[in-house]
Amino acid sequence: MEKTKVIIVGASHGGHQSILELLSRYGEDVEITLFEAGDYVSFMSCGMELYLEDQVTDVNDVRNFRPENFPQPNVHILNNHEVKAINADEKAVTVTSLEDHTSKDYEYDKLILSSGVKPNSLPVSGADLENVYLMRGYNWATKIKDKLTDPAIKNVAVIGAGYIGIEAAEAFRKAGKEVTLLDVIDRPLGTYLDKEMTDILEEHLKEKGIKVVTGAKIKAFTGDQKVAAIQTENEEMVTDLVIQAAGVKANTEWLKGVVDLDDRGWIVTNEYLQTNLPDVYAVGDATLAYSIPARTKMPIALATVARREARYVVKHLFEKIPSQPFGGVVGSSALSVFDYHFAASGLNSFTASKAGVAISTAYYEDTLRPKYVPEKYGNTKVSIQLFFDPITHQILGGAVLSTYDVTAQGNVLALAIQQKLTIENLAEADFFFQPGFDRQWGMLNLAAQQALGEEPFVE
Repeated sequence: MEKTKVIIVGASHGGHQSILELLSRYGEDVEITLFEAGDYVSFMSCGMELYLEDQVTDVNDVRNFRPENFPQPNVHILNNHEVKAINADEKAVTVTSLEDHTSKDYEYDKLILSSGVKPNSLPVSGADLENVYLMRGYNWATKIKDKLTDPAIKNVAVIGAGYIGIEAAEAFRKAGKEVTLLDVIDRPLGTYLDKEMTDILEEHLKEKGIKVVTGAKIKAFTGDQKVAAIQTENEEMVTDLVIQAAGVKANTEWLKGVVDLDDRGWIVTNEYLQTNLPDVYAVGDATLAYSIPARTKMPIALATVARREARYVVKHLFEKIPSQPFGGVVGSSALSVFDYHFAASGLNSFTASKAGVAISTAYYEDTLRPKYVPEKYGNTKVSIQLFFDPITHQILGGAVLSTYDVTAQGNVLALAIQQKLTIENLAEADFFFQPGFDRQWGMLNLAAQQALGEEPFVE
């Protein structure tokens, strides 16, 4: 009996999970071929800061998987192979080997697209100068690592104050460089957290010696062969190295005119993660993910999203009409900013506004443990933000922030959002109490109780 041919495009989280699910569910009954355009399978860019700060075993270990992790004879992992086109009528993909530049057609029964995203390079003059870097992928990681200890690099400019930009700025500052962090919006991490929390983090960045420039509109990079300065609307900044971390775009140009894309290039899928082509599915960063709290599709470029989508697709891969639609995701993430740690889940004011979702917000600050525990014994301040439906009180988002690592509370918020709990549910949720760890009412209980206007709990 001939095996079902499944082709996967892209070796990151969605591609890796697809192989795992196919083997778990269908074993030897499927012939799996994964194509990866890069020469490295498959670097985890989210682990780049750990690598830059020497907190990993080896750069070659910062990956989802190695090809040798799948020795099964029905699994074929081909790096340096770029999928150039899909012929839906023939159910085949055209693939070019980047080593010898030959092309070949491969037939499929099912095709899973996990083509991911690529970093934005600012469309300004001088972007091709030496020492103007992007921060994504294995090759860029190793180049950036070399610059951390390069004595010729004294001034570093990081463009983009999102997660990746913050990580780059922190790594170079810890390496003793003078760092300027620039962003076009009015505050760092402004698309991830509300102002109450970004005010805390912006001040902390400045305390650590990072110059924060907001509302920065980059006009050009200047220099003779190597970058020497950044020209903004308002000033010229001397720099020896530029790290561009100004967002990403879908890696979907090769799909135009064949697979339906929206006006920004994201792959359009239905509720079953199917594209407009028969037997062609799409998962991961290049798609719009269904957000449970937003009740609509939006870009959520997270490994957790790609893996959940791949798990769903493979589970229903051979159903003519899937028994259930994809349930959606919450979208949760966490980050350390020097001494602070935060986790965010679901919507915030920025993302709710973009999605057209009405929200109420509540901000709460208190100590982690009872007041009789001095700060020197770890009783630090915790900040909590909650976002909820103003009518039903369904929890739509939240964030936690502290110098103590409370990021696991972000998973509590994620589960509450996924299960569509209300602020009332969170106010009464039964959490443990031990004064060496927390309060008689947990911090999330207290934040929800304040959101409901209840009398403050004092201990």
